[in-house]
Amino acid sequence: MDGTRTYLVGSRVVAIIDPGPDVEHHVRAVVREAQGAQRAMVLLTHGHPDHAGAAEAVASALGAPVLGVMYGTGSVLADGDAVETDHGVLVAIETPGHSKPHLSFHWPDARAVFPGDLVLGEGDTTWVGEYPGCVADYLTSLARLRDLAPDVMYPTHGPSIEDVPGTLDAYEAHRHGRISQVERIVSSRPDATPAEILGSVYGDMIPDGLRGAVLDSVEALMHHVSQS
Repeated sequence: MDGTRTYLVGSRVVAIIDPGPDVEHHVRAVVREAQGAQRAMVLLTHGHPDHAGAAEAVASALGAPVLGVMYGTGSVLADGDAVETDHGVLVAIETPGHSKPHLSFHWPDARAVFPGDLVLGEGDTTWVGEYPGCVADYLTSLARLRDLAPDVMYPTHGPSIEDVPGTLDAYEAHRHGRISQVERIVSSRPDATPAEILGSVYGDMIPDGLRGAVLDSVEALMHHVSQS
């Protein structure tokens, strides 16, 4: 998987979506692309450092506000709020699940969506384990993207997604598959711990350094199953 992708919509009035990590060469590149604009805005899908870390540096260099999820001195965009660029409006869509809060940005004129980390440009899963209730939120958010019926999605990790229905089908199927696995284990072993369920579901397939994140995901699945 490649790094964080930052998107610019507009030329004279430009929106910078997910400015990326606070890495000097990345900040310079983003500022260079936007510095000819009459006005710039920094939009955040969510506050994870690989998406929002450069927000303050880019905003300061361009004299731009930070909008979207709350971050630093930025301003919150509510569901349905529109941001004007000279290439059309971007509409904030509440899509929690990967994180809470999390926004996607709908670009109706281009029949496109910027989904942040709700879906990725490769594979059939993203991390869902940040808070109780995130699994239900995530499935609802995928349905919201489907209802928008975009022709293309531009995720912040990986290439653009041209087969939107197929991708959403795959992400939903993966999550429902994990839910079913946990349901079966909990049904036969009601006292199973998160660590035991993790071992049953993933075995030794967890990459180094990711066990904590996967355990959080398992606990989120257990919470979802308990609420079903």
